Amino acid sequence: MVRKLPENRITVALPKGRLFEQTISIFNKCGILSEEISPESRKLVLQTENFNFLLVRAKDVPAYVEYGVADIGVAGDDVLLETDPDVYRPVDLKIGACTIMVAGLPEDRERYFSNPTSLKISTKYPRIAKEFFGQKGIKVQIIELYGSIELAPLVGLSDFIVDIVETGRTLRENGLIVIEEIRPSTAKLIVNRASYKTKSSKIMDIIEKLENYLETR
Repeated sequence: MVRKLPENRITVALPKGRLFEQTISIFNKCGILSEEISPESRKLVLQTENFNFLLVRAKDVPAYVEYGVADIGVAGDDVLLETDPDVYRPVDLKIGACTIMVAGLPEDRERYFSNPTSLKISTKYPRIAKEFFGQKGIKVQIIELYGSIELAPLVGLSDFIVDIVETGRTLRENGLIVIEEIRPSTAKLIVNRASYKTKSSKIMDIIEKLENYLETR
């Protein structure tokens, strides 16, 4: 059982799945990481000579970094806007690109733009949704869902959804359309504030290598 990670290594919190693979690819290409690693089916901690990699849910990455379990991590703007962690965000990795948007049924588009006073919104991003509609002066009832969000307007659970869209295929297959874009989202390197000082040379080396690589892409 892993109780305490070696402190001489940089600990990195990464989301499972494609963003993990894309991040590791960048780390390899820019010279941060020399080993080839891949996520194992049930292993949550992967270790190399210089790094501890923690594989966690995307929305949990900021917590691991903010509270110092991880020195650095990778999180999308959607997660950062929703959790608002107290961390540094020095590098836009330009991966995991998607759009945070409002979606719904085509026949409801006119109603959306008719200055409604209140709406029911299904989302896994309650903070983002409340802030967005609050700026519009629209009172919203938030219904938090964490799976099959596209179903909500189809069965009348909510008027619209707030979610992230990459290709829009899932929306189209369920008869939904993008009603309004809220903002784009890409993955950022995030850094624990204490680690930025105590491990400054190692972290600055990572930041510089990432910036130099991204400038040439």
